[in-house]
Formats: sequence, C-alpha cells, structure tokens
Amino acid sequence: MDKTIILIGLGQLGRVFAGGLLRTGHTVVPINRGDDMDIVAAKWPEPTLVLVAVAEADLHTALNNLPPVWKGRVGLLQNELLPRDWLGHKLTEPTVISVWFEKKKGMDAKPLLPSPAFGPAASRLVTALGAIDLPARTLADADSLEWELVRKNLYILTSNIAGLVVGGDVGTLWDKHRDLAEAVASDVLDIQDWLTGREHDRIKLMAGMLEAFNADPLHGCAGRTAPTRLKRALEYADQAGLGVSMLRKIAAEKEG
Repeated sequence: MDKTIILIGLGQLGRVFAGGLLRTGHTVVPINRGDDMDIVAAKWPEPTLVLVAVAEADLHTALNNLPPVWKGRVGLLQNELLPRDWLGHKLTEPTVISVWFEKKKGMDAKPLLPSPAFGPAASRLVTALGAIDLPARTLADADSLEWELVRKNLYILTSNIAGLVVGGDVGTLWDKHRDLAEAVASDVLDIQDWLTGREHDRIKLMAGMLEAFNADPLHGCAGRTAPTRLKRALEYADQAGLGVSMLRKIAAEKEG
C-alpha cells in the first residue's frame, strides 16, 4: 500500500504532522510556498493523502491551485473550517481533523483535548499524532465532524473576540466576564448556524466550549488574529442579515 503523504505547508502545524507521519512509516513529500504542485503531482499522482497545512488565509488559494488528480485525496486541518469551505471546491470526501493542540515556535506541541478526525485517512492522522504523544480520535460520521468544527469555531471566536475587550485568559474570561462571553458566543452561534444551514444544540456546544476552557484555563484569549476574526465574522453577519449586537458593539468600540 502506498504510504506517500503530500504535505502542503511546513508551518508549525505542518511540521508536527510531518513528524508523526514519518514516525509511523510514511514518506512525506513537502510542498513549500512557490513550489509548482503540478510538477509534484506528475511524480506522485496517487498519494495516500494530500494534507493541506497552510494558514487559514491561504486555504482557498491552495485549494484553487490543487492539481485535479489530487482532488479525491485531500486532508484539511485549518481553524474556522466548515463543510461549505471544501464543498465550494468540489471536494466531497476530504479527511478533516479539528486540531486541539497548540504549537508555537520554540515550544513543544501542547494538547488541550483529543483532536477528532473524520474521512478516508482519519485513522492515519490519529495514529500519527498518537506516535508523538498527541491524543486524537476518529469520528463516526459527517454530522459528528460538523459539530466538532462548530465547537472549535465557537471556542476560538468567543475567546478571541471577547479577549479584544478584556484580554487575559479563558479561565478569567469565564469566571469574571461570563456575561460578555455568553453574549459573544450567542452571536457566534447565530453565524455558525447560518454558515452550516442548520440550528445546532447550543447547550451542548457551550458545554463543549467550556470543556476546552477547563482543559487549559490559562490559555490566552486574544491572539494576533483576533481583529481579523471579528472582521470576518461581521462580514458573514452582514451577508446573512444577522444582528449580532455584541460583536457590532465590540467592533464599534475598537474603531472608536
């Protein structure tokens, strides 16, 4: 069986996955920014997986440039990912993993929760992460995957956007500024419902977000991408005609 993995992007997350895949006996073929993917595809037309590990902002450009021969072999791991993102590129059965570990330059990867994965190569990614002591698990179906993606989005967007107001860490956010966190989360879920075309169980999702908060209460709230996340959330809200009053209030205060 072919155990070749094409890895597009060698940032912090890409290098983590490369380490795990190499340890589990895979051949990893890296693609860096500026490399010609068509040349690589001509040499490796049928890899086991094409793992797209570029940053969120570069995802759609990477998928637009993907050689057609690789379309049925794609793996995705970006934040703020939902089915509409891959369906828009006519990718019907990608392997998707919701990454619940943090990796920053100069530090080892730090897990919060087991990273859930679904798709044809899910078990390979789960095994690869396990080989480097990062917990992961496979999911039973596509609905479970969507729920996990929404949960991750809720966690990231709520902590980042509320963090623009109060800073600090997620434990303090929930303990000292719960009203703010809940109001931001409600707006975020309005947007997630619109993006996915369905209403989700908010009680269950809030519990899922709190599970992640409790896993690392000292995790910082507002990272460098927080303003961009707020701007993107409001663009979606405008398209959907959503009020999202707390998000708009935060944006207005930041502009002022």
